[in-house]
Amino acid sequence: MGKLGKKARKFAKKNLQSVLRQRRKNKAFLSKKKSFSRDDQSPGKDKLDDTLDHSKGRNTDVEDVGDTSLDAVFTKDDSDMFADISDSDGYLSEDSSCPHVVGSEIGKSLEGNKLFSSLSTQNEKIHKDLAMQKKKLNRLRKKDPEFSKFLKNYKGIENSQNGNMYSDEDEESKKVIHLVDNNEAAEDKGKLFTSSAINLWCQLVKEEHSSSAFVCLLNAYRAACHYGAESLVHQIQNSETFCSILMFVLSEADDIFRRQLQISSVNCKKETILELQNTSKWQTIKPFVKSYFRSTLFLLDQVADSDILNFALNRLRASLIFFAVFPSLLHRLIKTTVHLWATGGGILSSTSFQIIRDVAALFSVDYFDTCIAKTFVAYMAQSRVSKILNNRHLLFLANCIVEICSLDVQNSSRKVLDSISQLSRILRWGLQTKKKEVLKKICSWEYANCIDLWVRFISVNIQDHDLQPLLFRIIQLINGVACMFTGPRYLPLRFKCIQWLNNLSTSSGIFIPVASYVLDVLEIDNVKEGGKLGNALDFSTVLRLPKSCLKSKTFQEECLSSAIEQLSLHFSQWSYHISFPELATIPLFYLRKFHDRTSAESLRRTVKRLIDQIEQNVNFVQKRRDEVVFSPKDHQSVETFLQLEKSGKNASFTQYYQSILERAALRSLYKENISSLKQKKSKRKRGQPIENSRDEGSGADPALNAAAASGTSGFKGNERRTPKVKRM
Repeated sequence: MGKLGKKARKFAKKNLQSVLRQRRKNKAFLSKKKSFSRDDQSPGKDKLDDTLDHSKGRNTDVEDVGDTSLDAVFTKDDSDMFADISDSDGYLSEDSSCPHVVGSEIGKSLEGNKLFSSLSTQNEKIHKDLAMQKKKLNRLRKKDPEFSKFLKNYKGIENSQNGNMYSDEDEESKKVIHLVDNNEAAEDKGKLFTSSAINLWCQLVKEEHSSSAFVCLLNAYRAACHYGAESLVHQIQNSETFCSILMFVLSEADDIFRRQLQISSVNCKKETILELQNTSKWQTIKPFVKSYFRSTLFLLDQVADSDILNFALNRLRASLIFFAVFPSLLHRLIKTTVHLWATGGGILSSTSFQIIRDVAALFSVDYFDTCIAKTFVAYMAQSRVSKILNNRHLLFLANCIVEICSLDVQNSSRKVLDSISQLSRILRWGLQTKKKEVLKKICSWEYANCIDLWVRFISVNIQDHDLQPLLFRIIQLINGVACMFTGPRYLPLRFKCIQWLNNLSTSSGIFIPVASYVLDVLEIDNVKEGGKLGNALDFSTVLRLPKSCLKSKTFQEECLSSAIEQLSLHFSQWSYHISFPELATIPLFYLRKFHDRTSAESLRRTVKRLIDQIEQNVNFVQKRRDEVVFSPKDHQSVETFLQLEKSGKNASFTQYYQSILERAALRSLYKENISSLKQKKSKRKRGQPIENSRDEGSGADPALNAAAASGTSGFKGNERRTPKVKRM
């Protein structure tokens, strides 16, 4: 019996698995065959499968959104078909009657900078290689006499080596030298713009309105804008001349164009320029305008000093209507200003945004969509970080996009609805699959800042426009995000969701229940008596906390402070409503429970003050409610309940909320100071400069003088240039 059992197990182990495996294969094959036959017989099978998938909770449309970028909604219709490839049209043809006062020596150009062409550099390398090869061959002949005899015995080889090869090399070298000489001769024919020449041309343009002198100035301006970026035929004598060229052309070009076209600088629209497009006046001035625009746009891409950038942008803004005739240059202007707006700071970002807003307001719908698309993509690019370092700058960018979208709310709402739908698809996909990469994408600054942006847009415009569909869609989205991440590590993201809902409720006047989300925070009690203090926390700069800080007192204090701020905001909105006593019943129960449970005296004191203020406001509303004679069905009387007291803002809870806001402002200021000190210390350790040149100053003349005094070191093409940030 034992042997029979042993043999049976051995046989089963050897043959039974293969039999079962074969049966599984046959079964799968038969099931596929049956499914194919059903598909052939029933043409409506696909629709039935889709219905079943939806009924079972599966959404096949959501399976492809994992790798989709959040800015895809704005970039799918945006293209750079009008992008300008070349950097300039070259120099304008000058009139021979124009007086030229040029220098005789090219070596007197900007101090310490010699411009060599790429051809001459390549020829130098060729000559050096030839000289090294000849030296090696001569050295080999001296060291090895037999090699020299070998060459003499075989004269054919030696002739081919010394005659043909070297003669070819000599001919090539002669050709190269001839090209270099021609190149140098061409460079010698180029002009050296001197101070006397520039001053004379400026005087002729101002006093006599000389067109030929203005052409010479535009050529000098092009040379100045391209300084350090390429080898130029025309060169500039010194830094003072360089500064004079930039200042005069940027200051006077717009007035010269308008004087030639006889148009006013006030209340001039793009239609005026389009009407002049076919006139002889415009055909005469068009090359000058185009050269000025192209040189200035090239300057914006090369210069790094914020003062020069601000001055050039302000002058381009004055001539903005002329861009209506140059669509390619207008697209290039939008691209450049959006880059400076997103990556700059302070006055530079503000000046760049003024141009973007004017373009969106002045020009057609196509440019409006382009401005929204470019700014949104740049904003998303700035949001792809693990930790927010400059929260104020991101807030400024978001407010700028909201202002642009508010210029045409109806057109913008369609794009916003598409973006919210995409965010909802990603969230639905994360709820269904629970994949790690999807959850990471939802709990990211890119996703959070996108929601924050549209919350701001809806809050600003919901009173004047019908944005109810957007409002309800984004409320559902925020509730889904808040319910997905419930752990203590995700409390910063949860508080952001509460803040978004409070903002939407305040702006729309619609009641949105947020108290349950806040009260869940009070149930977290990880800190024991005698726990560590921990490092300072700022929930506005993180979305997910490390595990190490969850047991600290600082974490609990930050949670309680944020909870009281959001709960106070929620109560202050409805503190004059007739249903406030019912609204505050459950929160009061949980607040008292937390007060009795906690042992930290500072937390108990803060919670006790909130409880007292809520109870006082409940008594106030209840007392006034007992005096009314209308029924709850009288909606008009309910809406006007305590409106006089609400406009006065003298209630105790309103004053309490103001004190909460003041304390929150002090806390945020303290956290910003700490974070700035940490950044400076880290930069000192890495040896990086603390200040950014683009964030300093606001004037134009001091910047040009400072750049000139330092050999125009503000240019990116110079040897001491500032590293250029990669454009998105």
